[in-house]
Amino acid sequence: MTDTTTPPRRVHLDNGGRAPLHPLARAAFDQALDDGWADPRRLSAESRRAAVLLDGAREAIAAGLGARTEEVQLAPSHVAALHAAVGAVALGRRRAGAGIVVSAVERAAVLHAAELAVASANDADALVTIPVDRVGRVDTGAMAEAVARPGVALAALQAANGEVGTLQPVDAVHEAARQAGVPLLVDAGAVVGHGETPRGWDLLAADPGDWGGPAGVGVLAVRNRVRWRRAWPEDAEPWFPGGVSVPAAFAAAVALQSVLADRAAQDARRRAIIDKVRSVVGRIPDVEVVGDPDDRLPHVVTFSFLYVDGEALVTELDRAGFAVGSGSACTSSTLEPSHVLAAMGVLTHGNVRIALDRSTTEDDVDRLLAVLPGAVARVRDTLGVSGL
Repeated sequence: MTDTTTPPRRVHLDNGGRAPLHPLARAAFDQALDDGWADPRRLSAESRRAAVLLDGAREAIAAGLGARTEEVQLAPSHVAALHAAVGAVALGRRRAGAGIVVSAVERAAVLHAAELAVASANDADALVTIPVDRVGRVDTGAMAEAVARPGVALAALQAANGEVGTLQPVDAVHEAARQAGVPLLVDAGAVVGHGETPRGWDLLAADPGDWGGPAGVGVLAVRNRVRWRRAWPEDAEPWFPGGVSVPAAFAAAVALQSVLADRAAQDARRRAIIDKVRSVVGRIPDVEVVGDPDDRLPHVVTFSFLYVDGEALVTELDRAGFAVGSGSACTSSTLEPSHVLAAMGVLTHGNVRIALDRSTTEDDVDRLLAVLPGAVARVRDTLGVSGL
């Protein structure tokens, strides 16, 4: 007799930085493939239609971020936006000094760009890293003191940590940086579309892939007062030569408008689910649920298990039909633990990261919570550490 039982659908809970395409973004992308395929810098009717779509996308994104349209630059990716922001401002403010101040939990793209910038200035000691507490929040006083020192060209602070969800004191740090005359780069890649976009910034990077937009486009907003200098050849597009895909930009703008329209309802729904995860997971033996339990993103949670290999646990859950992330796996190619968890002083192994999408249901998460204890036990059995 043939088994016609339908297997449970896979549940994707690793949506940080690459969420499924928003349905309205998909429709917008298809429309723009017909109306915006031409080069928007040329003079034909087809090109003018593409230019209208591109200008509309930039205007809509600017409105969503609380920026002026002329301040918004469209990049080929979020990483490219961060690299360009750090490099161009460090070069443009070289007369002020070579110093760059960052938090210890910034995205790797920011940290690597800062390392390159200070190395290019032949002053490796110019990079100042500010520590965080056990929930992942930067020491505001230490960062304010660091940006006030002579010779600082740039400061960088994420709006929230996409790995553990903790919100950062951006406005307070921006005020300290403003008084010191130092521009602040805010990586809002994990926040836009999920929480309040910070108001205090001089440069702000956002990631359409995180809010349901397509891959192949990033956002960098730059206040007009910021001094910068390109490290690349001159082009009609001053920040990102060659421009970006018009369909991708248009779809990103439509997705942003859509998620902002129902953000409050989505916030409440997803926050309740994450609260349940934090409560239920906390009852599993030898686990540490990390990040601020209250002042956090509504859709992200990370927890780590003692005596468990993170990649083995992710693989075990994948076999069971659940795609999850792992802080310890984000640098697995170098066999290094998550620099975020290490900076917090929490468990860096046996880590699972969940980032909910708008399509994630409470039932999806309940199913994960039902299989998680068994998956942890099996990994511990494999490692021979059960009962420790």
